[in-house]
Amino acid sequence: MSIKVYGIKSCDTMKKTFNFLEEKGVDYEFTDYKKEEISPELLEDFLAKSSLEALVNKKGTTYRKMDDVQKVALEKAETAIPILIENPSMIKRPLITYPDGSLTLGFNEEKIASHLG
Repeated sequence: MSIKVYGIKSCDTMKKTFNFLEEKGVDYEFTDYKKEEISPELLEDFLAKSSLEALVNKKGTTYRKMDDVQKVALEKAETAIPILIENPSMIKRPLITYPDGSLTLGFNEEKIASHLG
């Protein structure tokens, strides 16, 4: 099984994710948000499978530094997508997509393992 993992390589949560997947012997393709721009189409696909609320990382510094107008813009997909493309660290990580089309957000060993079969 090959899965796709999206995130930021230097993130501690991502390091836990990589270790977990490697321990399980799972092949994966990694996309670093900081090095490869996420397309609007890919974000729309993620939003078709998850809520905007779940996709946006509101615990990070980037979100906390935003003004109220930007935070309100993050509540609707059409205005949130450009902000997320410009500020990829605001996308929850890891974001993992599976061959069946499903995805998981955040590091949760049980949820990830349940998709691995």
